Amino acid sequence: MTSTFHTVTVEKAAEAYVRSRGKAQFLSIAQAIRAIRTLMPACKTTDHELEELLAAASIIHGVPVAFDAKTADGVEPRLHS
Repeated sequence: MTSTFHTVTVEKAAEAYVRSRGKAQFLSIAQAIRAIRTLMPACKTTDHELEELLAAASIIHGVPVAFDAKTADGVEPRLHS
């Protein structure tokens, strides 16, 4: 018996997370980053890079985004649709 496991990339994880939130009012970037970091604890992608991946996937799938991740420059969270 042989089991085949597919490699999950950060891009695929971000895409899957966004698609799973398609019926939600909006996607929380902060929650999405936490979920991806939980799924992939050894992920070396920065939070900013994850934010960009998630935002791009959200645009493609028409999911409104809450840019609510804490930033070093102290910018307030933003909601975009």
